[in-house]
Amino acid sequence: SMTRFFTILAATLLWAPLAWAQESGGIDQAINEAISPVTNVIVGIIFYSVPAFGTAVPLIVVWLVVAAAIATVYFRFIAFRAFGHAIDLIKGDYSNPKDAGEVSHFQALATALSGTVGLGNIAGVAIAVSIGGPGATFWMILAGLMGMSLKFAECTLGVKYRNEYADGTVSGGPMYYMSKGLAEKGLGGLGRFLAVFFAICCIAGSLGGGNMFQANQSFQQLVNITGGETGFMADKGWLFGLIVAFLVGSVILGGIKSIARVTEKIVPFMAVVYCTAALVIILANIDQVPAAFGAIIGGAFSPEGVAGGAVGALIQGFKRAAFSNEAGVGSASIAHSAVRTKEPITEGLVALHEPFIDTVVICTMTALVIVITGTYTAGGGMSGVELTSNAFESVFSWFPYVLALAVMLFAFSTMLSWSYYGAKCWTYLFGESRSMDLLFKLIFCIFVVIGSSMSLGPVVDFSDSAIFAMAIANIVGLYILFPVVREELDSYWSRLKSGEIRKFKVGHAEA
Repeated sequence: SMTRFFTILAATLLWAPLAWAQESGGIDQAINEAISPVTNVIVGIIFYSVPAFGTAVPLIVVWLVVAAAIATVYFRFIAFRAFGHAIDLIKGDYSNPKDAGEVSHFQALATALSGTVGLGNIAGVAIAVSIGGPGATFWMILAGLMGMSLKFAECTLGVKYRNEYADGTVSGGPMYYMSKGLAEKGLGGLGRFLAVFFAICCIAGSLGGGNMFQANQSFQQLVNITGGETGFMADKGWLFGLIVAFLVGSVILGGIKSIARVTEKIVPFMAVVYCTAALVIILANIDQVPAAFGAIIGGAFSPEGVAGGAVGALIQGFKRAAFSNEAGVGSASIAHSAVRTKEPITEGLVALHEPFIDTVVICTMTALVIVITGTYTAGGGMSGVELTSNAFESVFSWFPYVLALAVMLFAFSTMLSWSYYGAKCWTYLFGESRSMDLLFKLIFCIFVVIGSSMSLGPVVDFSDSAIFAMAIANIVGLYILFPVVREELDSYWSRLKSGEIRKFKVGHAEA
């Protein structure tokens, strides 16, 4: 099937991008103009903002942050209570290789992280600090800490209500816990509606933000370091797309096990490279760290200042945290559902670390570098990746090359995760067969080339809207199913305290 897959892929992809590439603006412009009217309406609804204290507050951010705050209180600050135990679970101390599932706790975490750690950590943080000032960092960290409890709930439910098949594969995520979990509560009709709505939005988000946007941005970064618009790669988006599509296809054909084997290597590597570079800059400017923290805390509570002072900083911080770690969106639950375990709560506890690593650690590192180097006040109209790159480049002249590598690795791993999310939602809607799974993967690879060859414009806006529309359905389901999670948590915690659940030794279980 792999030979047939790549034959079809090559045949489809060799003519399409070449044709589109020749049109330089023709097809791009036609597509963008065709979908713009629809996209503008959808974006206007999903990201509808209300004015507050001189700044615009997107209601979707309020929806996510309020849910995260409620989850934090409802589960009695589980993110802090279970932080250490979650590390033991990630290390595999409690893992039984005979349990149902396809990947280890660490692999599930790495796969989910590869879907969230990416351009949001590099570009999104720069946007937050440039608009909201250093104080945005404080609120970003707070939102990340609260998001841990929300991620815990959705990943616990993902495992509890997953489908387990005779061949050892599993399918899980919000579409399953909403349809099955709400049916248990006598809300089967609502559950099926929310599940289908979620799946459709996830497929759109998978092909757009999880694919085309990633291919497009990594190609742009490659162009930047190979001579810019006059360089060799400037008009070779189709070629770059073909190479990336081949690489992505060769990994995703193997399913979640193949994806996990790649992400468990890429994610720690890119996180270590990126954080090490940030740490070197922070240590080189160690005398400025107290002032940077002073600016971060002062800006968080300043009554006046950039874009509405404290409220502007709060909104930017919350917005970037929500956009970066996707707690409440439900996507990560699909990856976490594939874990080997018979205790749903264990994967919920492992998932706690996802917003912590993504937002509290990596986003904070980026923000500190930007604040310490002062590049956010330099002006010049820089924002996003360019601002972050400039901050690092002010200390390391060669850093744009490292950043280009990081962006491409982030983008590649994000594509792997989102291909899995999209495939699971596709097979949920159209039938869980091998042929349906392969069809989606072929479509996904075609979209890699299209994304590299096009100027995306409204396509990305539509995709962002689809991803956050997932959160509307998912959080409704979570509110209804929170008591199920607490019941699972209380049961697990009491058995852990009593010694009934013990560490699993190689070759035999103590319990």
